[in-house]
Amino acid sequence: MSFERSHTYEALSRIGRGASGTVYKAKDRKTGNDVALKKVIIPLSENGIPMHILREISLLKQLNSQDHPNIVRLLDVCQGQQSDKELIMYLVFEHVEQDLATYIDRHPKGFSALQIRNLSREILNGVDFLHGSRIVHRDLKPQNLLVTHDGHIKLADFGLAKTYDCEMKLTSVVVTLWYRAPEVLLGMPYATPVDIWSVGCILVELYSLKPLFCGTSEGDQLSKIFRVLGKPTEDEWPEENVFIKWNSFDVIGKVRIDEISPNICETAYDLIMSMLAFNPSKRITALGALNHKFFKEEPINT
Repeated sequence: MSFERSHTYEALSRIGRGASGTVYKAKDRKTGNDVALKKVIIPLSENGIPMHILREISLLKQLNSQDHPNIVRLLDVCQGQQSDKELIMYLVFEHVEQDLATYIDRHPKGFSALQIRNLSREILNGVDFLHGSRIVHRDLKPQNLLVTHDGHIKLADFGLAKTYDCEMKLTSVVVTLWYRAPEVLLGMPYATPVDIWSVGCILVELYSLKPLFCGTSEGDQLSKIFRVLGKPTEDEWPEENVFIKWNSFDVIGKVRIDEISPNICETAYDLIMSMLAFNPSKRITALGALNHKFFKEEPINT
């Protein structure tokens, strides 16, 4: 049966559609609480539900069992309609009214240094927890960061999250273009540093209230990145990439991040630049970022 006819959940409205499914706001009939239902359509194999899907669900339950304050809680998993070719499943999460994109829009005058520090710390706490559990989120963006009524962050939308063994090749649907790391744009193997790049972009957005790199294609996105961060040397360019060449880019009118957003303090700038390193092996880790001096000094303003 579908959740629309379920005795447990009553559909209220559609919240949105992501890369891996449609999300609805619903009501738990037993408790009266609002929940978020993520509808996922699963192609069936000859042996039924593919093993990777079962692993994903097991992974979500494993994360939930640790009850991390910066990870959205999985409340239930429901089976919907099934045909010979596909199965509909519903992942039931706690409902949080707004995402970070909406939260930013609701603060047109911006945030204090202390607010930015607290939001950034909670994002990194969630990312560090995922990476410590051998999970790469792969789609971190303001729309996938939920903000509670009292201003706390919860990472959401793990439909694209994967456990990892070393490095993986990226699929075409992974990570919104504006928050993609260079290795993603170049089609290279990737690991946890792709999430750190995304967090760096989000951290700048908390200061400037607008996305940092708004490219229209992979090449245009790289051009916008190099205009701000500088073009890597030819020696730094990955040899195995054959689609986009190093000499395809000319950097004209270079600007610095602290020119784009002059309210970025010196320690925040240092942290952001350590997150936005072109070479993923030189990018700071989530744990390293949490120990950065940005989080240890007194705020310049509150």
